[in-house]
Amino acid sequence: MDNIKIFTTPILDNIRILEYKDPLIVRNVRAMSIVHDLMTRVRDVVGGRSGAYQNVMKKIEEEIIDEIKLKAIEQGANAIVGFHLDFDSIDGLLMGCAQGTAVVIERNS
Repeated sequence: MDNIKIFTTPILDNIRILEYKDPLIVRNVRAMSIVHDLMTRVRDVVGGRSGAYQNVMKKIEEEIIDEIKLKAIEQGANAIVGFHLDFDSIDGLLMGCAQGTAVVIERNS
C-alpha cells in the first residue's frame, strides 16, 4: 500500500490526474476508559499533554490511512487527493473520520 500517494490538496501541480474515481470516506471510533477520561481532565486543569489520548489518536490515524489506501486500491486508483482527517470526542468515544477522492495519476509522478 506504500505505492498509494496521499495529497491534502484537490489540485496537483506538475502531476497529471488521468482519472477521477469515487469519493472515499473512512470512520474509526474508539471507546476511552474512565481512567483515561479522569487523567485527561486532571491534565486539562494542571496543564500538560494527554499521552493516552495521543496514543489512541495515532492508532486511529494509522488505521484510517491504511483503510483509505485499501479502498483506493479496490477502485483501481494509485493516489488520493483532497485528503482530510478530522477527530472528535463525545461521551467517552474518540472518533476519526477521513475523506478524499481516489484518482489515477501518471505513474512517473
